[in-house]
Amino acid sequence: MEEVNKAMFVGAQEAVTLSLGLISVLVFWLGLMKVAEEAGLLKKCARLFEPLIVKLFPEIPKGHPAIGYILSNMIANLFGLGNAATPLGIKAMEQMKQLSGHSPMASRSMITFLALNTSSITLIPTTVIAIRLNYDAQSPTDIVVPTILATACSTVGAVLIDRYFANRRQKRGGVRT
Repeated sequence: MEEVNKAMFVGAQEAVTLSLGLISVLVFWLGLMKVAEEAGLLKKCARLFEPLIVKLFPEIPKGHPAIGYILSNMIANLFGLGNAATPLGIKAMEQMKQLSGHSPMASRSMITFLALNTSSITLIPTTVIAIRLNYDAQSPTDIVVPTILATACSTVGAVLIDRYFANRRQKRGGVRT
């Protein structure tokens, strides 16, 4: 019983330490995202990536708020901020649901977004780096290149599979949500 109690307290202490480390990294990146938003950088990114977004999401009209939420979600995922990306993804889905007239069927854009969000290319795996820092890894950033390669492959694969099945979805009339 003594060993169980000791393990419980050690585990709790490590959990608190890890949580504080992750919170500090998330606060830093969320603050950076807020500064980028206030400086108009997110709008510039939106204009830069709009041609790609229009091709990936043909059902969404140019300038619609869903595009901003999609881009913000993708940027948060690029920086490995999955926790910050989630509320943006939910907002994007809500906007796309409105565009579809609150249909019980998932639109092509909703399915594409889900595939992209799930595969999400990551340039800086912030959370993993923070965990590696907390556990005193000798080179906590060694994970960056493998993460970029793996997530790039998963994102390309997600887009290719989504496009392959897009015709099948249209023939069957969509997917129920």
